[in-house]
Amino acid sequence: MDNTPRHIQLMDTTLRDGEQTQGVSFSPEEKVNLARALLEQLKVDRIEVASARVSKGEMEAVSSINAWAREHGLGDRIEVLGFVDQRKSVDWILQTGGQVINLLTKGSEKHCREQLGKTLEQHVAEILTTVDYALAKGLQVNAYLEDWSNGYRNSPDYVYRMMDLLKDCGIRHFMLPDTLGVMSPEEVFASLSDMIARYPGQQFDFHPHNDYGLATANVMAAVRAGVDSVHCTVNCLGERAGNASLAEVSVVLRDKMGMELSIDESYIVQLSAMVETFSGKRVPANAPIVGADVFTQTAGIHADGDKKGGLYKTRLSPERFSRTRSYALGKMSGKASLAKNLEALGLNLSEENQQKVLARIVKLGDSKELITTEDLPFIIADVLESKNYHPIKLLNCSVTSGLNLKSTVSIRVDVGGEIQHAVGSGNGGFDAFIHAMNEVMAARNYVLPTLVDYEVRIPKGGRTNALTECVITWDCDGQEIKTRGVHSNQVFAGILAALRIVNLQLHERGAEPGVAAAQLLADGQV
Repeated sequence: MDNTPRHIQLMDTTLRDGEQTQGVSFSPEEKVNLARALLEQLKVDRIEVASARVSKGEMEAVSSINAWAREHGLGDRIEVLGFVDQRKSVDWILQTGGQVINLLTKGSEKHCREQLGKTLEQHVAEILTTVDYALAKGLQVNAYLEDWSNGYRNSPDYVYRMMDLLKDCGIRHFMLPDTLGVMSPEEVFASLSDMIARYPGQQFDFHPHNDYGLATANVMAAVRAGVDSVHCTVNCLGERAGNASLAEVSVVLRDKMGMELSIDESYIVQLSAMVETFSGKRVPANAPIVGADVFTQTAGIHADGDKKGGLYKTRLSPERFSRTRSYALGKMSGKASLAKNLEALGLNLSEENQQKVLARIVKLGDSKELITTEDLPFIIADVLESKNYHPIKLLNCSVTSGLNLKSTVSIRVDVGGEIQHAVGSGNGGFDAFIHAMNEVMAARNYVLPTLVDYEVRIPKGGRTNALTECVITWDCDGQEIKTRGVHSNQVFAGILAALRIVNLQLHERGAEPGVAAAQLLADGQV
């Protein structure tokens, strides 16, 4: 018994079928870069890059791809969709330097009769004319049987008769599409098993769509039936609900079916990101394999299990895809989640300080703020700098800003147990807050010290939703003092830093606002 794993070919059609996604159109340069990455880095077996006779730009892109492919001995792995138009599609492909045509034929009687207005015999006669011309010109020919899934279900005799008439004409791959994504895995297995049994000498491809969310499962069924070549796209691009996801298909075939593939998994995420950028279609954060969050453990109990024995790790490891596992920081975080992140940063904290940092993380997470490992040093510095004195507490703050308009701030603060309201305006939200705060403190004869420097930053490599750290340097009677504020909104980070200098000075000079103000007056410092 031969135990050698079957090799399954992956034909990627991101650049052709994927471009039928609403709103997606790759430029010639983008197509060339994607084609090179798919073949050279990801190492897919074949790529379908365009439809013939679409546009001048398409011809430019296909010509460039074919020129590069010929230089690298990959010309026969570039395929172009062509039409049953005798010489037109073939000549177009030849003009671009192409070697393979994927001929679009009608795989269902309804399409043939109602769209073309022809009998099967008339349609086949035209197919054979186009195939003969393509072969005479040295092209390899594959054929799509468009709407084959409905054709097989509604008029199987039409499909059988079509195959009987075409099976010996020189077509290399008969590509069987579930054009409208209507099949279940059971239907895929039964129909493809029948096709393979009836035509054992033919090479069949399966081309699924994802309308019912079954594309990957249907690929598994097709391979189980004996198909050795399947079609997919990066990021599940394609018309309507898209095609089968290359990432999902490749991993499932390897892990769940023991199949051999040519692709290099370590480039899957890189290709996904490239397609995301060029297509403008964002990848969901929870998309298998390529989503931003799929290797992030959120629950503290999961982090604890991984720390104690890798209890929540599987064969689907991030390292396979040049990624790393992370442990989310938020309201569900536990000590183990924090410990994993501290370990990643090479930081050590005492048990007491870990508890303080964890409490701050949970509080931030409760307000739905996204916290990353990169944010953690900011939080740690902020917590360790904090003290347990808060004579002034900010209860509410509303900031309104507009282009070519002064900013206004409305605040509600607790001043030593007394609730105060104030409104301020200024040149920006922070300036408006300072005016409002000085109004609150005016009755207590306190004015915020002079601002010497104001620095705002996010973590290196941070995204636009990263936490912001604001460090303000104040002139406190000739002595420079720095205070820090951390918040996802940079204005509020500055506000928190300003509150800290107020509380710091009030604490140092008398704890209670009234006492501190009296002391300041006595000292002649305000």
